[in-house]
Parts: sequence; structure tokens; C-alpha cells
Amino acid sequence: MSKVAIITGAGRGIGAETARLAAAAGYDVCISYVSDSESAAHVVRDCEAAGRKAIAVKGDVANVADVSNLFAQCDQHLGPITLLVNNAGIVGEATTVRDLKDDILARTFEVNVYGTVYCAREAISRMATSNGGTGGVIINVSSVAARLGSPGEYVHYAASKAAVETFTIGLSKEAGRDGIRVNALQAGTTDTDLHQRSGNPDRPAMVASTAPLGRVATPRDIAEGVLWLASPEAGYTTGAILPIAGGL
Repeated sequence: MSKVAIITGAGRGIGAETARLAAAAGYDVCISYVSDSESAAHVVRDCEAAGRKAIAVKGDVANVADVSNLFAQCDQHLGPITLLVNNAGIVGEATTVRDLKDDILARTFEVNVYGTVYCAREAISRMATSNGGTGGVIINVSSVAARLGSPGEYVHYAASKAAVETFTIGLSKEAGRDGIRVNALQAGTTDTDLHQRSGNPDRPAMVASTAPLGRVATPRDIAEGVLWLASPEAGYTTGAILPIAGGL
């Protein structure tokens, strides 16, 4: 049976590196992206260079119609999904709770929580053995912020990721008998442009100065963890929250 992965938010950063590693591990890859078509096309070419099929689908995981289209495009061009990586996420903006704007709060939960649920729902309908599927793996990318709270910066973001982790645990118990493993990866601050685009651009350097390992994560550090959770070596792992945060 062919291996097919949908990776959300995979035009750059952690998602892009996860797509490349997934292709190297033998997956055909469907990536979603919001706006940067050039970066998404580059990731597709990298996956194809590894000898796999790859497509990019533009869409917003917070939009139910876009999520439905994402999975339909994967069905049509690559076949039944066996791995879903819910990687798409935003931090909103750096703010205290007192100054948190309504639209930032809503958008953060729409992307990070609703988007994760929407995508998982589509994946389960295809993977579940009780629905004619052959099982599969769902991996939700969380953040060490869920454990630390990120006071003064991203409490709203931390709360959204804590919701993702609770969802992971509950879903793993629902879906296990249908042949679906569900885990979360709790990522530490990672060297991507996420904080430059929104949030606190000085955060990676600040974290690196205090982290036990003396640096922030690379996208490869996180992607390697995702691929392990997806692998047969993690075949008895479900409902787990795996921290890859350099000891934070």
C-alpha cells in the first residue's frame, strides 16, 4: 500500500522540512499553504526530487470548505491518506491578555484549534477501519508554550496549543480501535520566520540564551520527531505528547 501524507502549513519552516523528510521516507506528499505559492512550489520540487509524487493546495485550515478541498485534491491526485500532520499554526501577536484584541484571539483559535479538528475529522473519515479505511497516523504539532504559558507574550497562543494537546489525548482514545494512532509533538522555539512575521522577532535569540542546550530548534529537529512518531518504530505510541524543546 502506498504511503500518502497531508502536511498543513508546509510551504516553509517546520512543515516544509517535514514534507521533505516524509518524501525521503517514501511518502507521496500533499502540502497546504495559505499564500506563498513560490515557496510551496519549491517544496513540491524537493519532494519530487526524492522520487515521490507531490502536490501543493492553497487554502486556509480555518475554512471548512478549504479543508474539504485539500483532502479531495489529495484523494484525486495521490490516493488515500495514511498520515496527517497538523502543522499549520499562528502565534497571533505578542501581547498581554489585558491588551489582547478580539480578532487576534479568534483567529489564533480558528487556525490552531478549529483547523486541527477540521483536518483530523476529514482524515478519520478516510482512515477508520470501521469506515473501510486501513488505519493511519495523525500528528498534531503543539508547542512548549502549552506547558509554560508564555506570560506577557502569547498566553492566547499557549492556551490554543493546550487545547490541541487535550484534543490529541481524547482523539487517540476514540480512534485507536479504528487503527489510527494520534500523537502530538510539543515543539520548542524554532528557527523559522514565524516570529518575524508575527509576534516577537527577538524571541529566538532570547530563548537560545537561556535554553539548557544553548540554542533554539532547527526545523529539522522538529521534523525528525514527526517522522519518528509516524514510523513503525512508534507503533505502540498513541495519546503521547512528545516534547522536543531542548530542555525548556
